[in-house]
Amino acid sequence: MPRRLRSPGWSTPRLRFGGWLLLAGLLAAGLSSVQADWDFSQILQTAEQRYAPLGQGRVRIEAWSQMLKGETDAPEREQLSAVNRFFNQQLSFEDDTRIWRQTDYWATPVESLIKGAADCEDYALAKYFSLRRLGIPSEKLRITYVKALTQNQAHMVLTFYSSPTADPLVLDNLIGDIRPASQRKDLLPVYAFNAEGLYLPGANGGKRSSDTKNLSRWQDVLKKMQAEGFAVGNG
Repeated sequence: MPRRLRSPGWSTPRLRFGGWLLLAGLLAAGLSSVQADWDFSQILQTAEQRYAPLGQGRVRIEAWSQMLKGETDAPEREQLSAVNRFFNQQLSFEDDTRIWRQTDYWATPVESLIKGAADCEDYALAKYFSLRRLGIPSEKLRITYVKALTQNQAHMVLTFYSSPTADPLVLDNLIGDIRPASQRKDLLPVYAFNAEGLYLPGANGGKRSSDTKNLSRWQDVLKKMQAEGFAVGNG
């Protein structure tokens, strides 16, 4: 989530740029397997083995499972609202240094729900995996790196494109409602990712600028989720 930008200018954003590029690379490698069934009884059992007693985390994970079941056949717009609302209500924002004692840690949805807290990228990841699980194709979703102008901080959101050139909808932990990007004057897009690669901001959905296939923390998230019992494949 938001961290102070290290340079006053925005035209050449450098904050963790390499890490985001690495994320884009693995996203580009292919995101097709998230819709496979998730056995939450086994996931909970594995989580207790990996993370010790879950406490209220068990309740939050079970609520996640029920939310996904309830939204399986819902229209896309309803799915977006349900997923956005769920994680914004279930998780409290905390910086990675407070949650994980690390400057930049990417948590799985299970890890975030156990903690009951998340940094901005954790919100975006949890919403992404949930919507992919509900059947929304990866080309409609972009994990988007922005500058939050009000806070003067780097930030991450999930964006949804109903069509490649549509005004995207923004799923954000800073506000509760989902708004078109054209109404989010407080956010300045820097670049975004989806299964096809890295995109720079611009008209008609922006310009595709990279198909990098380097691995990154994204791969670590996938590996952790697979170890937790999620059939996510390459995402």
